[in-house]
Amino acid sequence: MNIKRIHHVAYRCNDAKETVEFYQRVMGMDFQLAIAEDEVPSTKEPDPYMHVFLDAGMGNVLAFFEIPNSPRMGRDSNTPEWVQHIAFEVESMDALLAAKEKAVAEGLNVIGPVNHTIFQSIYFFDPNGHRLEVAVNTGTPEMMKRLKDVAQPMIEEWAETKKAPKHAAWLHE
Repeated sequence: MNIKRIHHVAYRCNDAKETVEFYQRVMGMDFQLAIAEDEVPSTKEPDPYMHVFLDAGMGNVLAFFEIPNSPRMGRDSNTPEWVQHIAFEVESMDALLAAKEKAVAEGLNVIGPVNHTIFQSIYFFDPNGHRLEVAVNTGTPEMMKRLKDVAQPMIEEWAETKKAPKHAAWLHE
C-alpha cells in the first residue's frame, strides 16, 4: 500500500449547519462541499445524512456527518475527554495567541497555552463536544531527531512495562 496522504477525517456532529458555521467563524476554515443522501452508499441502509467537508489547510480536509435518525451522539465514557482530539497547527506563537483570543471572544473555555517543549497548545471544545487543539511547533530539528532516535526503544519498553519510558526525560530538564 502506498499512502499518499489522509483524504479526510470524519466525525459526527449534532447539527451540520451549526458545525460548519463554527469552523468557518472560529477556525477560519472554508466550507468546501456537502453531500446528502437518503441511503448509505457503502451499506445501502436507508439512513439520511448530511456530510460536510471543511478545508483544514494544505490539502487537509475535516468532515462531519449529521445523522438525525440515530440516537443523540455521546462520547466514549471509558476514555478521558482529553485523549480524543483534533489538533490543528498554526505558524507562530503570535498566531496561537491570536487563536486563543478569538476562541475566548466566542465564549469558549480555553486551556493554555500549554508548553509541551516541542510545541505549545491551546485546547477547547467545538459545539459537538469534540476537543480541539491549536498548536505551534517550538522544537528544534535536533530535538526532533533525538525523539525519532528513541521512538522505537520507547515503544518497546512501553509494550513490556506499561510505564512511561524515560528515554526523552531530557525534554523536561
